[in-house]
Amino acid sequence: MDPGKNITGISEFFLLGFSEGAAMQPLIFGLFLSMYLITVFGNLLLILAVSSDSRLHIPMYFFLSNLSSVDICFISTTIPKMLWNIYSKRQVITYAGCITQMYFFLLFAGLDDLLLNVMAYDRFVAICHPLHYRVIMEPQLSGILVMVSWIISVLHSLLQTLMTLRLSFCREVKMPHYFCELKQLIQLVCSDKCLNNMVMNFAAGLLGGVPLAGILYSYYKIVASIRRISSAQGKNKAFSTCASHLSVVSLFFSTSLGVYLSSSATHSSYLIEINSVMYTVVTPILKPFIYSLRNKHIKRALKAFFHMAAIRSPVDLG
Repeated sequence: MDPGKNITGISEFFLLGFSEGAAMQPLIFGLFLSMYLITVFGNLLLILAVSSDSRLHIPMYFFLSNLSSVDICFISTTIPKMLWNIYSKRQVITYAGCITQMYFFLLFAGLDDLLLNVMAYDRFVAICHPLHYRVIMEPQLSGILVMVSWIISVLHSLLQTLMTLRLSFCREVKMPHYFCELKQLIQLVCSDKCLNNMVMNFAAGLLGGVPLAGILYSYYKIVASIRRISSAQGKNKAFSTCASHLSVVSLFFSTSLGVYLSSSATHSSYLIEINSVMYTVVTPILKPFIYSLRNKHIKRALKAFFHMAAIRSPVDLG
C-alpha cells in the first residue's frame, strides 16, 4: 500500500481557514458571532411577522418564511463550528462531523436555490396571470412546490455524501477552509476521484443552471407583461413586487458563482474563503433586510408584532 494513503484510519480533518495570526482571532470571533446573531434574529423576525399577520398568509410570504427558515439552518451548518474552533484554539473537525456538515450544507444550499426558483414562478403567475393567481397558486400547490424542493435537495446531498464516503483520503488532511466544502474535500483524496468530479460538476450545472434558466424565463415574461401596462403607476407597482426577489436572486447567484469559479480557477485559499464568506454569511444576513426594507406589508406586520409584544409585556416604571 502507498504510505501516503490511509483508507480506514482518517479520524479528523484540520480546518485552516482564518487560523493565521493569533492576534486576529478575537476580532474574527466577534465579527462572525455578530453576523451570525444578526442573521438568525433578522430571519426569525421575518418568520414571526409573516406568521402573526393573517393578511400575509399567501403563497408569496409562505415561500419567504420557508426561505428564512432555510437561511437560519444554512448559516448554522458552518459558523457555530468555526466559532467553537476559534474559541477552543483547536482547528479540527471529526470525519463524521465533516461528512455531516457537508451533507447539511449541500442540503440547505440546494434548498435556497430551488426556493428562489419557486418564488420567481409565484411572481410570474401574480403579474402575468393576476386574475387566476388564487386559483393557480392554491395552498396545496404551494405545499407541493416546497416539498418537491426538499426532496430534490435531500436526494442531491445524499448522493454527493455517499459518493464521498467511498473515497480514501491522504494522511495530510489539512483543508484550507473554515468548513467542509465538497470541492475542497475532494482535493484531499488519494484514490480515484474522476467519478466524483464528474457527478459534482453535473449536479452543479443541473441544480444551478435549470433553476437559473427558470428564473430568467419567468422574469422575461414578467418584463414583457409590465411593458404592456399603460400607466406608469401600474408599472411601478408591478415592478415593486419583484424588486426584492430580483435583488436576492442577483446576490445569491453572483456569490455562489464566485465561489464555484474561484475554487476552480485559483488555489488561493484567501480568495476562496472571502468568496465563501460572501456566499454563506453575507447573503443570508442581507436577505431579511432586503425583503423587509422594501416591503410595506412586512414593515406593517413587524410594527404590529412589536406593538402587541409591548402591550403583553409592559415595563413597570414605578
